[in-house]
Amino acid sequence: MLSDTPSPANPPDDLVKDTTTASFRQDVLAESMQQPVLVDFWAPWCGPCKQLTPILEKAVRAAGGKVKLVKMNIDEHPQIAGQLGVQSIPAVFAFQRGQPVDGFMGALPEGQIKSFIERLVGPLGPSQTDEILAEADRLAAEGDAGGAAELYAAVLSQDPENIAALAALAKLHVDLGDLENARRLLEMAPPAKANDPAILGARAAIELAEQAGSLGDVADLQRKVEADPQDHQARFDLAIALNARNRRQEAADQLLEIVRRDRNWNEDGARKQLVQFFEAWGPMDEMTLAGRRKLSSILFA
Repeated sequence: MLSDTPSPANPPDDLVKDTTTASFRQDVLAESMQQPVLVDFWAPWCGPCKQLTPILEKAVRAAGGKVKLVKMNIDEHPQIAGQLGVQSIPAVFAFQRGQPVDGFMGALPEGQIKSFIERLVGPLGPSQTDEILAEADRLAAEGDAGGAAELYAAVLSQDPENIAALAALAKLHVDLGDLENARRLLEMAPPAKANDPAILGARAAIELAEQAGSLGDVADLQRKVEADPQDHQARFDLAIALNARNRRQEAADQLLEIVRRDRNWNEDGARKQLVQFFEAWGPMDEMTLAGRRKLSSILFA
């Protein structure tokens, strides 16, 4: 059994902090002599501020200490914002060597914020989070579900809405037959990310596992197909059962055989099911790539 879903609370760190008028000189001016410091001017009533701040925090943590973030509530501390001529919020200023050197206003998307940080510190390359996720993926591929789950949970403890970690951990639960916790993990994903490919893939994996649970034994299904190669329903069920046992190439081959024999069977059901396999396996999985090539060769022969 895998460990429980991690708490969404972020542990304290020294990369992100709140400041006041009294501590601004130390927190920003002095600190910016060591590395760039971003100052996020915000207020509790500002809707766009609530959207921007979590993205800023995530980007700063992903930069691995090359930049820091200081947040200032302008309702409680208006003086610094006034001195800098801030007319609207959210407003972000970058300080370097004690001076403001760059900035932007409004809630920018994550990609643009990363580009903003890279203008200050140069290319960031893979973040520490990316490296942890890559190691977790490697462990999962090698069958070390416990080790992989521990790393995914570590990422989620820092970034509770990390889509890659949520989806991968959900898939681990699916592999272990724990569909309830897999669904619970996907419920943690923000609504705006509901159609992210990783979330869709994990959801497809859950649906496939549910389908497989209602089917018979693989050996029985294989005997049905051998007895009547034109029994497409038995072949279709066999594909789902094989996939549930991680025999993915065999599963894909059974569906491809249906497409080859009768493309229109069950309203193109075999091809649609194969596409769901691809979605669950991931777009760059070697079985997905091989399956897509074989499918194309049949459809466009």
